Amino acid sequence: MKDTMTETTSTQPAPTAAPGDTPLLQAKGVIMRFGGLTAVRNVDLTVNSGEIVGLIGPNGAGKTTFFNCLTGLYVPTEGSVSYKGTVLPPKPHLVTKAGLARTFQNIRLFSNMTVLENVLVGRHTRTREGLISALIRGPGYHRAEARSRERAMELLEFTGLAAKADHLSRNLPYGEQRKLEIARALASEPGLLLLDEPTAGMNPQETRATEDLVFAIRDQGIAVLVIEHDMRFIFNLSDRVAVLVQGEKLVEGTSDVVQNDERVIAAYLGEPFEADGKNSDAEQENDQ
Repeated sequence: MKDTMTETTSTQPAPTAAPGDTPLLQAKGVIMRFGGLTAVRNVDLTVNSGEIVGLIGPNGAGKTTFFNCLTGLYVPTEGSVSYKGTVLPPKPHLVTKAGLARTFQNIRLFSNMTVLENVLVGRHTRTREGLISALIRGPGYHRAEARSRERAMELLEFTGLAAKADHLSRNLPYGEQRKLEIARALASEPGLLLLDEPTAGMNPQETRATEDLVFAIRDQGIAVLVIEHDMRFIFNLSDRVAVLVQGEKLVEGTSDVVQNDERVIAAYLGEPFEADGKNSDAEQENDQ
């Protein structure tokens, strides 16, 4: 596969401990249909604690649809999605409250709010102050607000955006807007972070910085599930990689296993995927 996929060159030291084998996320038999179209077909996926898992596939493979099933934006037609052994409710805010956070393929920031305010929005599932407290603005409200601002500034420092806390988010360069989305997702204190094409539109320097950031997030004890089209990025980053093709999971394994799988090469070259054995007779005839 070296001639087809980009070779990986690991620059990140191996973690001192292997990823945990405690399942955080378990998707079992997930099927998503839209009328007569089946976008996701019976997909199983597990993400363990301390793990970075990559999810790749050609355009239209069903990756973002599957992400939407995991995060409550879509209710799967069949199958289940569990986090720490509990089936997740089909509502995005409850999924976030349970411990999952995500970014989107298309940046979704509040453009007329500052960088700091965007991160503070992500804190809403972790604050206990209700409407009455907000209206009265008593001591408890002010303490909670101060804690949220302190945590938000810590996240901006972590992502390298602290110096731009008072800037409007729309004025940030593209790569920094991506970082801000990640900071806002981290503000909900997730155990699992889902990133949908975090390096889309980035130059090589920004991509390397994002890779370092994802490793740093993992080192904070947060598992990561990543959709990405940049093969060098995903194979350098991931402990495991799963490949979706036409809504089905084609293969799953280490970066070396996946990037040398002939079915994956065929999928990326645009050749039709056939189940094992379907073409064996034809292949034998051609060989003869």
